[in-house]
Amino acid sequence: MAGILFIISAPSGSGKSTLVAQLRTLVAGLEFSISYTTRAPRGSEENGREYHFTTREEFERMVAAGDFLEWAEVFGNYYGTAVSALDHAKEAGKDLLLDIDVQGAVQVMRKLPEAVSIFILPPSPQVLEMRLRNRSEAEQVTSETVIKSRLAEAKNELKQVWDYKYALVNDVLDQAVAEMRAIVLTERGVRDGVQGVAADCRTDVASSKLRAALGTFER
Repeated sequence: MAGILFIISAPSGSGKSTLVAQLRTLVAGLEFSISYTTRAPRGSEENGREYHFTTREEFERMVAAGDFLEWAEVFGNYYGTAVSALDHAKEAGKDLLLDIDVQGAVQVMRKLPEAVSIFILPPSPQVLEMRLRNRSEAEQVTSETVIKSRLAEAKNELKQVWDYKYALVNDVLDQAVAEMRAIVLTERGVRDGVQGVAADCRTDVASSKLRAALGTFER
């Protein structure tokens, strides 16, 4: 069943990009939507691979033209998903993965309620802070202000977890990848034993693991 839209969101530093990359190597028929952004490339990022890097003026022109399925301003930069990405995936007979922030996800869920939404959580604020610091050092853009801002924003974003159909805790990479794979296959109608794994990730089930991770951010 091609044409399913999977929305994947997570606080910055949750390991979302790594999970998505692993998922795409395990599951065929998934097209990844490359977002547009006005932020500068980081590290080894290339235009057209991680993002379509553009100017604020061009981005705002695209907004005015109705070219975006969703868009948002995050930490002072614009991010958006082109409407054409969904059309292209359908024409290719594939499902589409949207790796987008919570603001953008809410927009898409309102427009396309049939979309399958997945929220990825870090296991604790301490782990999230460690990941943010490691990433910042690797990119040589270490900033205490940015790290604290992203930690604060993560707590706000986690309040939206119940708006998503699924949520998984990224504490053990292999397990998190297996859960994402199970969700995709279950939504495609596959019945090969993955349903139980996917069911445990549903937010209406609210597993003990999910509640425990959320609880660490409330202390």
